[in-house]
Amino acid sequence: MAYKILIVDDEKMMTELLSDHLRDCGYDTITANCSRQAVEMLPKQPDLIILDINMPDMNGLELCKNIRSHINCPIIFVTARIGEQDKINGLQYGGDDYITKPFSLNELTARVAAHLRRDERNKGRTAVLTSNNLIVNLSERAVFYGDTVVPFSKREFDIIEFLMTNANQVFDKERIYEAVWGYDAEGDSNVIKEHIRRIRGKLNEITGQDYIETIWGVGYKWKRL
Repeated sequence: MAYKILIVDDEKMMTELLSDHLRDCGYDTITANCSRQAVEMLPKQPDLIILDINMPDMNGLELCKNIRSHINCPIIFVTARIGEQDKINGLQYGGDDYITKPFSLNELTARVAAHLRRDERNKGRTAVLTSNNLIVNLSERAVFYGDTVVPFSKREFDIIEFLMTNANQVFDKERIYEAVWGYDAEGDSNVIKEHIRRIRGKLNEITGQDYIETIWGVGYKWKRL
């Protein structure tokens, strides 16, 4: 199976160039043109990330800092910054390598191959779900918004995982109850309404956004924002 490489750069021409070249070299590629798109790509579990530093919404350093604890794959920074402190910052923020523009495609390809050969961390990659800057670490059973941990009870987390895994699908409270508590559970599915209320409150307090939509008379769904 070919290695999967995520390419993140706000210049679409650059992502297309690198994607075409790396595909010709036998890799699978996925691309993103901003940090938000990059976060949404994390559930695809890339084996390596090529990350530009200079991006308008959130620069590559901050993005690397936010996602590093949730992914184990190598990250190669690509940037026009050439100062020694810039390189130090890149490594301190969690990057594994640093290549400055302009660069040759052969050099980049050699570095990609070297990191993939050395890297064995991908054998234990962490499973994550993402939604509009919200990161749900399934291995740690924790929810993050940037550097902030959003606290949830076990049942609340289970509901979030179920709805996010099936985003944009509508489920009534009975189906959610069965999925989280189990088919043989003895209880009242009306508890789902209270759990959803608490989840919404916690998320809105931290993010200012509503991730769960009520479809009146039908049920609930996780919105792809």
